[in-house]
Amino acid sequence: MTATAAPSELDHKHHPDDIAGSTGLIGIITDSLTESGRHLRIIPRNIELLIFATIQPVMFVLLFSFVFGGSIQTPPGFTDYDQYLMPGIFAQTVVFGSAFTSIGIAEDMSKGFIDRLRSLPIAQSSVLIGRTLSDVVRNAITFVTMLLVAFLLGFRFEGSLLGALGATALLLFFSYGLSWVQALIGLSVSSVEAANSAGFIWMFPITFVSSAFIDTSNLQYAWLRTVADWNPFTQVTNAARALYNGNDPGDAVMTSILWAVGMIVLFAFLATRKFNQISD
Repeated sequence: MTATAAPSELDHKHHPDDIAGSTGLIGIITDSLTESGRHLRIIPRNIELLIFATIQPVMFVLLFSFVFGGSIQTPPGFTDYDQYLMPGIFAQTVVFGSAFTSIGIAEDMSKGFIDRLRSLPIAQSSVLIGRTLSDVVRNAITFVTMLLVAFLLGFRFEGSLLGALGATALLLFFSYGLSWVQALIGLSVSSVEAANSAGFIWMFPITFVSSAFIDTSNLQYAWLRTVADWNPFTQVTNAARALYNGNDPGDAVMTSILWAVGMIVLFAFLATRKFNQISD
């Protein structure tokens, strides 16, 4: 899912004369942005990757809106099921999009590209930071496409534009936290195929045992409702849904931010430690 840059490009980007203070904060930022740019430059040469990444959430939209929509009761406070559904699809899209991180890291490792980066005079942490940042940008591109599809199906921002922008930023920030989870997975598996399976398998229960598609009060078992309500994916979905529809999100926004920050702090530490262990 990634392409290896040509040696001439790498040598130019990371020539020792061009890198000053790679061990300092400025060096880390510079190297991270350079590494992120490398991944983003691949997109125009591999546009089908974005196309296939967009097809999946579009299929979920069509499935739930046209096949299951008539059988699902629209919760109170929403004009129709699409206004309830679309924020859940948006949240699912950015969660699934975070899988690019684990797959990309695993592919770079299998091709020996990570070893090549380690030999360069760059901040080692920039390898993971650059990857996660580029995948958030990739996620944002997919999100814009999904938003256009949603508008074609009748979805509207029933709240303020500021609230809609806040909801979008919250979803992307949450996806950045998940990218660090995926980074650890990508560093822990032995192949791209394993990264693909390990990166996706845990995302299905957290997205479906949630409020993404139905009100959690309609779940059959009390214990399952408890799990769904405590699910961080439910919190970010509820927060985004409220902001898009002009409703009061309550404490869902702050809870979602805390979950995202917690994931970034914990899994950035674990992924960096794993990366250093591999380096050794």
